[in-house]
Amino acid sequence: MKTIFKRFIALINKMQPTQVMVLGFASVILIGALLLNLPIATQSGESIGFIDALFTSTSAVCVTGLIMADTATYWNGFGHVVIILLIQIGGLGFMTITTLFALITKKRINLKERLLIQESLNQFDLSGLVKLTRYVLLMTFTIEGIGALILSTVFIPQFGLLKGTWYSIFHAISAFCNAGFDLMGPVSGKFTSLTYYVNNFTVSVTISLLIIFGGLGFPVILDIIKNRKLSKLNLHSKIVLITTVSLILVGMLLILVLEYNNPKTIGKLGFGGKMLASFFQSVTTRTAGFNTVNLTAMHENSLFIMIILMFIGASPASTGGGVKVTTIATLVLTVKSFILGKEDIEVGSRRIGTSIVRKSLGIFLIGIIVVLSGTIIITITDPSFSLIEAGFEVVSAFATVGLSLGGSPNLSTLGKIFIMLFMFMGRVGSLTIFMAIMSRKTKNNPPIRYPEGKIIVG
Repeated sequence: MKTIFKRFIALINKMQPTQVMVLGFASVILIGALLLNLPIATQSGESIGFIDALFTSTSAVCVTGLIMADTATYWNGFGHVVIILLIQIGGLGFMTITTLFALITKKRINLKERLLIQESLNQFDLSGLVKLTRYVLLMTFTIEGIGALILSTVFIPQFGLLKGTWYSIFHAISAFCNAGFDLMGPVSGKFTSLTYYVNNFTVSVTISLLIIFGGLGFPVILDIIKNRKLSKLNLHSKIVLITTVSLILVGMLLILVLEYNNPKTIGKLGFGGKMLASFFQSVTTRTAGFNTVNLTAMHENSLFIMIILMFIGASPASTGGGVKVTTIATLVLTVKSFILGKEDIEVGSRRIGTSIVRKSLGIFLIGIIVVLSGTIIITITDPSFSLIEAGFEVVSAFATVGLSLGGSPNLSTLGKIFIMLFMFMGRVGSLTIFMAIMSRKTKNNPPIRYPEGKIIVG
């Protein structure tokens, strides 16, 4: 046994950081699936079945929120604890959790582990990574704690001290990690999310702010804490903040206009309630997975807007998914530069390098290919899903959102497997997975530059 363990460690040490990341997330998902598959995790005392347990574990670790069974009414206390721990690990990243244990045990963090932290937090260099990880952990627990405290002002009077406190902690973690799991089944019915609180300002705004903070990314939050003024922030933070605010406001206004007179969604609410519900639905597309209105009753044009917003997603090094706001911002700036006939891509007295543009283009195109091919696959494996339902489900999975129209429990076994793959790709990063698969040593790829070829485009 000792020999096998040594060989396994030696194999890990030979892997590239991207490969270890993929293996690490897959291992956490498998452990979670084994725990959730146990009869002691359900209220009925019966196993949910390995495929559904694996789906739930994948959704939790990938902080998505797509579920096979109503979280509150199907799982018991043990199941809820397992799910929320998987969400916390998935939101922070398994390397951040590993670093936490290393800091607690005062274990020295070697170069290999620093490279993994660098890949996990999407950083450019190795300097200050352990310090950054400390800040990430401190920020996470502080923001979640404040969120839980505010939510407790609603949940404790409604559910009592113990249950209200647990509900506050669970939903604060789920919201900040952009997971979308909820415990409101006994309150408003199975699979109803937070529709009971559509008019509740405290719950809607608190959950929304937790989602936004989780989706901004840890480097941006640190930059805001350090510099406080927009003018002093670095370029990355400025682009993330401007793009995020713009998308939330545009999404909110479009949903408000399109759903204004829809009696099945926000039509019967007062103007303030309509604004609040529209704001929440726009924010939740930051890859959170909560909803305060019945999504199946929304107009198709509203759902299409939500698909676009979900696909864009949150920010790099955050708890959210999607192709990321900086990817879209980079591509928009590239097109702007092309239209203006500029040689360089410029923003805020800075020039964006071609390597970033190439990476953005790669991420965007891979995302488009995955979503389009995934939508076709789901319409084949699950003919009962309409095109909009299949597309919504695939984008929701790939962008790790967790919203659903057709109902994830209605998926066939093959459909569940594909949705799990999309969730995994969305959380780990499709580009990271492809790099892990195609990874080779640099020495095996000597630099060769071929003569330039001419292609007519446009």
